[in-house]
Amino acid sequence: MKVIPAAALLLLVLVATASLQALAVAADSSGAVPDGVCDGKCRSRCSLKKAGRCMGLCMMCCGKCQGCVPSGPYASKDECPCYRDMKSPESQRPKCP
Repeated sequence: MKVIPAAALLLLVLVATASLQALAVAADSSGAVPDGVCDGKCRSRCSLKKAGRCMGLCMMCCGKCQGCVPSGPYASKDECPCYRDMKSPESQRPKCP
């Protein structure tokens, strides 16, 4: 007799988990990068460079590339094609540090 309430409780937990995952996917599909993601990645990327200019450009590129930033100061830009391919409109030089 106790098996039916336990099974019902398990089913309820599974349905609730699936609903929360669906909400998380819907929130992520908006294209917005969560606060703090770019900050941490850009701090790592700019740790050996002039922080002010590097951080400003990196934060802009990170936002436009939906949070994709190469993993460290010497990491290849090939890790993030969007970041790598972003060019300055005037000179067509790479925009992202």
